[in-house]
Amino acid sequence: MANRRFLIEGNICGDRVRIARALHKPPLRQEDLAVKINLLGMEITPLIISRIEKNQRHVCDAELRMLAKALGVTMDWLCGEGEDADYL
Repeated sequence: MANRRFLIEGNICGDRVRIARALHKPPLRQEDLAVKINLLGMEITPLIISRIEKNQRHVCDAELRMLAKALGVTMDWLCGEGEDADYL
């Protein structure tokens, strides 16, 4: 039996990260988002963002906070809790 650390595959915020990037004015590339997060003090690469959006990588709470801050959305919205995207 395989040893599983997580009960779910991937993450719950990948789709919302991609949507927030697309709705940003102007739309953000993965590279742009990585730069914004790096400027906020967390090291992240465009490859990591790509893997998050493809549900190939889990997101820790600190990363979720930085993603939300860089994208101008709430952590709840990134987790699918809110449908309103008026603040984008």
